[in-house]
Amino acid sequence: MRGHPAPAGSGGADDPVTITYVGYGGAGQDAQIQAWQVPYTEAHPNVTFVNTSPPDVAQVKAQVEAGAVQWDVIATAPYAAEQNCDTLFEPLDIELTVPEEDLIPGSVGKCYTANWINATPMAYRTDAFPNGGPKTVEDFFDVDKFPGQRGFVTNLQNGILEYASIAAGADPENLYPLDVDKALDELEKIRAVTTFAPNVGALQQAVAADQVDMFFLPDSRIVPQLAEGDDLTIVWDVTVASINAFAVPKGSTKKAAVEKFLASVMEPGPVAKISELLGVAPINMAAKLNLNEYASQVEVYNPKTNPGITVLQDIPWYAENFNDASTKLTNWLAG
Repeated sequence: MRGHPAPAGSGGADDPVTITYVGYGGAGQDAQIQAWQVPYTEAHPNVTFVNTSPPDVAQVKAQVEAGAVQWDVIATAPYAAEQNCDTLFEPLDIELTVPEEDLIPGSVGKCYTANWINATPMAYRTDAFPNGGPKTVEDFFDVDKFPGQRGFVTNLQNGILEYASIAAGADPENLYPLDVDKALDELEKIRAVTTFAPNVGALQQAVAADQVDMFFLPDSRIVPQLAEGDDLTIVWDVTVASINAFAVPKGSTKKAAVEKFLASVMEPGPVAKISELLGVAPINMAAKLNLNEYASQVEVYNPKTNPGITVLQDIPWYAENFNDASTKLTNWLAG
């Protein structure tokens, strides 16, 4: 954990309040602290953040069912928040501090607010394929044409079902509803040569250690690898992107304070800052970005960077099917 606890409070205008913030850890969470928490606490001296990781809906469920909610805000997929709205997550009453028309569609749900758009492009270690590596999603699943160790993050938010569906023949422009069983059958074909990482940090470590040759890694984790000198080739064929969001676990006593913080995250300054630090796409179209040479290489919505197809995950479909799809994938991984 990072930060220093202050006396707990209910989140009144001047009451001291400590918000337990659950992110994905590592450099990504450090960037969130820099972009969002530091300026917020400077403007609101009564607020203190305590940081922990990783976010886990199963842990939220355990805390809620035990009546011992310890987390106040959690990074999650919007559809996880929506399918478990008012059972595991609090309905939110956000007073926006920005014009709603500046926000991308889907930025505010009943039980979540967006913070960025995360793309998970395909990439490979350039030295692993001296004669040229995979150029399409289908190539990733072709172990004869392109032998080598694959890498996938098993979080549904990083597109594992979409990519497998595309490889199985689904039209990337018309992916939903997903055929989860068919996607898992396609994944079975590469199971023996694939590292299925439980979170983005674990796959990033595998990439840094040259333990995988080709992989689907979020833009926010490719950027630091590029900055550290890794020779990676990014493949812009079909790229799955998703809205990343915040939700408040059901029963948090800090809901009112968190809602004020969440509104601030969607303002142009914080939105631009997190995009510049991580390379993620902005949710506020009024944000003015100044991307460095590494973040600009993963700019998914810039046609000069990405000439391929971008698929934004379908929140309504996942909001209805998240729990079932998660269970099927979990059972398949365990099998």
